[in-house]
Amino acid sequence: MAVIESPETVGIKPFHEFDEANTVWPRGDRPGAIREAADAFRRRFKAAGQVSAVRTVDLVTAGYPTKFALAGAARGLNPYVNITNRLVVVQFEDFDSEPRTLVWEPTIPDGSREAPFYAQLVERYGEWISGTVLTEEYNTVDGALSLCGLTPADVDFVSFDHLHVQDMRRLMGTTQPVEGELESKPPHFPRAKFLCQRREVDTFKSIHPMQWAWYVPGGMDDVIEDNLVLLDGDVELGPGVALVSTPGHTDGNQSLCINTPDGVWVSSENGVCADNWHPHLSKIPGIKKEAEFFGREVILNSNTLEDSIDQYDSMVKEKALADANREDPRWLNVFPSSEMVGWRRQWPVVPSFTYGGVNYGRIEPPPASNGR
Repeated sequence: MAVIESPETVGIKPFHEFDEANTVWPRGDRPGAIREAADAFRRRFKAAGQVSAVRTVDLVTAGYPTKFALAGAARGLNPYVNITNRLVVVQFEDFDSEPRTLVWEPTIPDGSREAPFYAQLVERYGEWISGTVLTEEYNTVDGALSLCGLTPADVDFVSFDHLHVQDMRRLMGTTQPVEGELESKPPHFPRAKFLCQRREVDTFKSIHPMQWAWYVPGGMDDVIEDNLVLLDGDVELGPGVALVSTPGHTDGNQSLCINTPDGVWVSSENGVCADNWHPHLSKIPGIKKEAEFFGREVILNSNTLEDSIDQYDSMVKEKALADANREDPRWLNVFPSSEMVGWRRQWPVVPSFTYGGVNYGRIEPPPASNGR
């Protein structure tokens, strides 16, 4: 069994508008070059077409340190905020006009608890506080798909922005039993291709101490690799849907980019609320002043700082790709893959603007003729 090294073999097309901008030196010139490249890509991307439908379903809300969420700039008493992970289901036509379904961020909480950061929270606060105060589960992955009228077997592609707190063995299946278990794990998505940046997969081979707390130990050991597609940068899955390389938060970070009736949306965890990308509009104490003092246009989600300058530039790229929000055009459609909630106990560290989900069109079960 071997990974898929050439995305083109499964109908995915690399694109290259950002290649030159990504290498601009000195680095101070790079944000401007990225904006110019984003403008060129946007024009082509929007002209190509829109996705058929998109729906988000809440999966789980988890505690997250305030100091990481807004790079230590927020002023508040509660050391934790909560962020909600949402499953995103995108339906589109591929480049051969075949209907396809992409699932973005299918987090399984039982796997996430194995990441050292969350495992240590359980040791520190106990199961009850960790499992009920800091965590609230709404839907399983299968339950969320069912709300969309789908099953795991209906999914063509699975992807994440990065693989923090993900146990990919539970999703991809394994060729060997996991330690302590008697049988190999079956693939959760039996037909799906898993789309991951090569650098993100490579991280599991040797975790750096700065990365250690957030990756599930052995989270990719003995996974079934036949359906693993390694990406080396920007790719399009079909008209209106792309995965854009946005390194910095992790080496292999990527962002979902979709064209909808309300324009282009971009999703990642480079930030956890609209304030990260729009600090000049933020009402959270400390955020606007921090951005003004340091002359920055974004505030990083900073639980890992693998390359903070790259992450900054990636957030600039996301803003340059996104259209203005229909509800309030001051805010761009940069949708956090894990979005901070506005619970009162976090006050005053609550989002100044909440996206709450992205929903267009109607998710449909795939036709029987679509390779099933």
